[in-house]
Amino acid sequence: MEINHMYIDIGLKLCAAVGFGMLIGLERFVVKKPAGMRTYALVSMGAALFVIISELVYVKYGITAGANGFDPLRLAAQVVLGVGFLGAGMIVLQDNRVTGLTTASGLWVAAAIGTAAGFGFFSLSAIATVLTLVIFMFFWGIEERIKKVAEGKYHSEDTENEHV
Repeated sequence: MEINHMYIDIGLKLCAAVGFGMLIGLERFVVKKPAGMRTYALVSMGAALFVIISELVYVKYGITAGANGFDPLRLAAQVVLGVGFLGAGMIVLQDNRVTGLTTASGLWVAAAIGTAAGFGFFSLSAIATVLTLVIFMFFWGIEERIKKVAEGKYHSEDTENEHV
């Protein structure tokens, strides 16, 4: 029995989206953030799924892009809007401090990575996943160093003003 190549392609796209999203979520899980592997994998796969649906509708109904107002990219564009609402729910004001911005933006990027995987742009998805992991894993350390330097500067200015 021959397996339809379309189903292999769909499976590959969904698995790529899940894998890329899971890698980003793994880092978030390790640093004990509220959205982890499952959340990122689901957001990424969901974005890919919407892209695949738009492609299948295009193929099934034989609609020429642009004809009758049909545009397969519209569905993918709506992913951005939907994930924006999901991300907004992750942002919280706590003790005069905003938290969840990085998690929300990470979910947004995971959706974009899933969208790219859904269109079959695996290299783009892989590069974006690596860059996202670099941002999560290495930029945090840089931010912490900058905070320490800034706090030290502010503390030294406070003590100088006390002596005046």
